[in-house]
Amino acid sequence: MSFHHNPFLRGYSGLNVQRVLEITFDEQCPPVWRPLHPSQAHLSDDRIVLKACLFDPDHAIVTEGQRIPRTLRVQFEASGFVVAVRYAIHADDDGQPVHLGDALSLEGAREVIRRLKFETGFFSRCWEISTWHLDRAALDYLERIADAALPWAPFFQVFRLHDGILLVKLIETPWNDAHLREIDGTTVASLRQAHLQHGTPRSLRDVLYPAAAADVRFLIFDGGAPRLDGLPTYDHD
Repeated sequence: MSFHHNPFLRGYSGLNVQRVLEITFDEQCPPVWRPLHPSQAHLSDDRIVLKACLFDPDHAIVTEGQRIPRTLRVQFEASGFVVAVRYAIHADDDGQPVHLGDALSLEGAREVIRRLKFETGFFSRCWEISTWHLDRAALDYLERIADAALPWAPFFQVFRLHDGILLVKLIETPWNDAHLREIDGTTVASLRQAHLQHGTPRSLRDVLYPAAAADVRFLIFDGGAPRLDGLPTYDHD
């Protein structure tokens, strides 16, 4: 099942900082923003701001007070003046790149990221959701595994708690190709095939995969728990 938005995702992923220059070049045109060319990444802010520069659609290079090889200089199409340096904070929002804002210093940008980032050990990786997100076949499947004390199905274990509440422990999250290849040499597609061969019902897979992709470690299925917007529900009658 594909979701337009993964309801298990919290916060942003892939948070990163990029130093960018605000460049003026024409009184009748608004300023442009460009990252510094990699060859000048070592320059401190005070050697960049209020300096003449060259720029193209991808980068800027400071020319004032710097020796620029002619072979590099000719690659840039326009000239301008650096009026400010900012530290742009970028992230991934459920597969879409977003610009969250700017900071005046690298330290300030890193502090914003520290506050935004949900690191393992600092936030709950356990979700309690309604059993109505599973059809009867999925509930029977989980109960059989829990009651028989079977070895875990591919990358998850099942435990019965009390009053019909079931706990699923997801193994080796997050389930994405990069992580799965690193820890087991597999992929999401091959894991899906393993679950199909194991007889994992579709409604359960539709919950496990977005949860595991969001690095959820424990799922508690309880009939009295809230329903999660973005997941389908099923009639158990």
